[in-house]
Amino acid sequence: MFQTLPFLMLIWVTAITPGPNNIASMANGSRVGFRRGLPFNFGVLAGFVCVASVCAFFTTLLTRVLPQVMIVLRILGAAYMLYLAYSTLYKKKHGAKESSVSAGFLSGVLLQFMNPKIIILTFTVMSSYVLPVYTHPLIIFAFCCVLAVNGFTMTLLWSAFGSLFQSVFEKHNRVVSIVLALLLVYCAASLFL
Repeated sequence: MFQTLPFLMLIWVTAITPGPNNIASMANGSRVGFRRGLPFNFGVLAGFVCVASVCAFFTTLLTRVLPQVMIVLRILGAAYMLYLAYSTLYKKKHGAKESSVSAGFLSGVLLQFMNPKIIILTFTVMSSYVLPVYTHPLIIFAFCCVLAVNGFTMTLLWSAFGSLFQSVFEKHNRVVSIVLALLLVYCAASLFL
């Protein structure tokens, strides 16, 4: 049975926390404005779909060739979620000046091929939530699109409201970090329930 709530919590928490896409989107939004930063965000969407699809293909192939690898991937996925929880609690402060990525479409696409966060997220989601329940290629691709649209939505939010999110995170940093970390720990535990 598909675990909808842990799946949604994992992809939401992963997408909303600072990462290469969100930091670059916030930087672009503050540097060139929301509207002129849109090409970068659409590049993120396109690149995310491509990278997630490739990762899903390899995860599917690996689990079909070596079905025993599923437990290893699940353990690695849980370990990644616990790492994210730890790094959420003890993260360094991010600022808009950390990124020098340009606002162009191609920059958004290329960033995805160097973004370990989405690569590991896709492997985790596919091996832990999707592939144990679904095997049809179109359904797997649909999940890749769900991941990409979720990430795209958050990059738009970071771009549009970057300064607001930055001030909220700074003002309530500890509470926000604890809540996000606990959600990630729950997601990791749910893989073995």
